[in-house]
Amino acid sequence: MRRCLIIDDSKIIRMVSRKIIQELGFDVDESGDGQHAIEHCQETMPDVILLDWKLPEMDGIDVLKALRALPGGEQPAVLFCTTETDDAHIKDAIDTGATDYVIKPFDGETIHRKFASIGLL
Repeated sequence: MRRCLIIDDSKIIRMVSRKIIQELGFDVDESGDGQHAIEHCQETMPDVILLDWKLPEMDGIDVLKALRALPGGEQPAVLFCTTETDDAHIKDAIDTGATDYVIKPFDGETIHRKFASIGLL
């Protein structure tokens, strides 16, 4: 079964995201901060990552840079999942290696559409 890692400091966002992604047939792991997320990826590389921009320890861009530097870290699809909506943030995320971008708040239909558009469904 494919795996998703949700990286968000909000327990509620992780809970809602977990429910949506499990309904899509993925096993789901969670992390509340960037450092823990990188350690998790060193042990078990997920197929897809939902990544918040603002995190304790490391922000989302730093997590993405560290992820892409890991062995196998180029493979997971990474969806930035955040409230940041300006073009500069979106460009920065994509230029750093994000696969796509999801604006909070989101719903199951949005996640389903994004997963389908990047070939995960």
